Amino acid sequence: MPRILSGIQPSGKLHIGNYLGAIKNWIGLQDDKKNDCFFFIADYHSITEDYDPREKSKEIFDLAIDLLALGLSPKKSTIFQQSKIPFHTELAWIFNTMVKMPELERMTQFKVKAKKQTYNINIGLFDYPILMAADILIYKAEAVPVGEDQIQHLELTREIARRFNGKFGKFFPEPKSILTETPKIMSLTDPAKKMSKSGGDKSYIALADSPETIIEKIKSATSDTGGGKDKRGGENLLSIFNAFAETKSEKIEYKNYKKDHEAGKLKYSEFKPRLAELIINYFAVYRENRAELSKNPDYIKKILEDGDKKASAIAEVTLREVKKKIGLII
Repeated sequence: MPRILSGIQPSGKLHIGNYLGAIKNWIGLQDDKKNDCFFFIADYHSITEDYDPREKSKEIFDLAIDLLALGLSPKKSTIFQQSKIPFHTELAWIFNTMVKMPELERMTQFKVKAKKQTYNINIGLFDYPILMAADILIYKAEAVPVGEDQIQHLELTREIARRFNGKFGKFFPEPKSILTETPKIMSLTDPAKKMSKSGGDKSYIALADSPETIIEKIKSATSDTGGGKDKRGGENLLSIFNAFAETKSEKIEYKNYKKDHEAGKLKYSEFKPRLAELIINYFAVYRENRAELSKNPDYIKKILEDGDKKASAIAEVTLREVKKKIGLII
């Protein structure tokens, strides 16, 4: 069974961009019985950015609830918490000795994040790709579902595997990327930027938003501007509609809306309420599941504990073999 692994940071509310870019893909992968799936809460990665330590544990717990409510199943996947597996950071230190500074300085994500938090350009932010490589290779994952912005990091992971294998003997697979088919979802208020919580509350739709909130956010979302010359806002809303259109009739609706948009005849007074309705209906089961799961915190903790134990057992064996190969075990 090919092993597939991916993680997501606990950094506040999940939004539809997170879901379409990662979690929806995860659910499809776990439902294929040919795959051995490992999905983790990347809490160590999340503390490289500014955060409130009083809220972090809640964010971790809420993310676990969200993942389960959306359809990740402990019967089909191993779900665990990164910081509970100390072997990740041990392997990351070993990998630190195999990567040169200029390679990390070239990382686009580091440059982008460093510009956002100029007062906190910490070593963890710089070293992020090394820990990511350890996250992946410690489980000898063969494939990693990632967004386009993580492709550069994954290529470094593949390079680290090649270097290790070349120096110490073939050991790590070179994991391939699994890209989601969903295009990048842009901000509701600024369609030139990727959807992000940093853009303000009206710029994204959180999965936990109430139907009333979703209606208001879509109603105020940017559509075509400049007298229809700039169509990026409308294209973004159409892209969101297409992503959540599942039935044949919904796909036909999308084609008709797209045709009207291209002709400059799309009636947003009709389209926006329909888009809001589509999103509300899509996450109806999630809202019900989340309400039920929230009543049983012990169940959530047990799932994570079981996942931690399984992941830890695998990671410990890998790290021991690595230490033996590099000469640390006497």
